[in-house]
Amino acid sequence: MSSTSRAIVAASVGVVEAMKDQMGVCRWNYIIRSAQQSTKNHLRSLSQAKNLSSSTSAMVSSKVRDQEKMKKSEESLRTVMYLSCWGPN
Repeated sequence: MSSTSRAIVAASVGVVEAMKDQMGVCRWNYIIRSAQQSTKNHLRSLSQAKNLSSSTSAMVSSKVRDQEKMKKSEESLRTVMYLSCWGPN
């Protein structure tokens, strides 16, 4: 490569870098990447919260079913006790 072509390449690179700085291309790339990363993190946390809430609701419904079973068994025991004490002899 001759010295003039090297000078032209160096000048071209310098002009491109100056234009990037002047137009704010580097800053816009940073802002876009930052917004994209923030959105990705936000969606990930929403997904985790949704999974957590579904597992929590499953746990709560399980507890409710257990309580209903316990109430039924207590009522059955109460009926048996009543019949054994006051039922027909």
